[in-house]
Amino acid sequence: MTSDLAPSIQHTLIEVGITRDRMIAHCEEAVAYSFNAAMVPGSWVPLAAEVLAGTGIPVASALDFPTVGVMTSAGKAAEAAELVRLGATQIDIGVQIGWLKSGMFDAFREDIAGVVRASGVPIKVMLELPLLTEAEKEAAVELSVEAGAAFLKNASSGQIETANVDSIRYLVERAPAGVKVKASGSIKSLTQARELLAAGAVLLGTSAGVAIVSDRADGDTASY
Repeated sequence: MTSDLAPSIQHTLIEVGITRDRMIAHCEEAVAYSFNAAMVPGSWVPLAAEVLAGTGIPVASALDFPTVGVMTSAGKAAEAAELVRLGATQIDIGVQIGWLKSGMFDAFREDIAGVVRASGVPIKVMLELPLLTEAEKEAAVELSVEAGAAFLKNASSGQIETANVDSIRYLVERAPAGVKVKASGSIKSLTQARELLAAGAVLLGTSAGVAIVSDRADGDTASY
């Protein structure tokens, strides 16, 4: 067992068809392995908060995801406030990549800032780096920081990018004091997890947390 990584792992279960029993088991795993948080869909936040009450393991959730950038800004802010009311203490959000590419920088920034204001909890922005040009990457980081994001993420899932050292270093080098980096996307091995943390990530979002801390391959794991 490799328990030193557990405090950096956000134990993730976000997919179609999750049952109540599976969600309970997921939260119980987060406690058993002392993971950083249980990352769950918004619809399961109340149950997760109930199961994890008194354990010291936070409930995290995500919105405007897995299809990123489809919600209205007002809807996103309202949903963030509701998730916090239900028990989430941190939220990962999709950002408006299309707005960024259209030069709508004020709207891109305000979309994030609205969630920050409405939620009052740490917000992690999924920047989808592989979809951006170099200039767009720089703008995305700068605007996200200006909006009050607490964490920068390389991508939303392995469907966009397998988390890698280059992307994490890119964000770490540009993140100002007080803004941290979370790695996400097909993190499935102990070696990969250690490399990402060594590159400067402080959190790892993965559905393979149990396999990673047990140092065993798990090819059936989802790509988040």
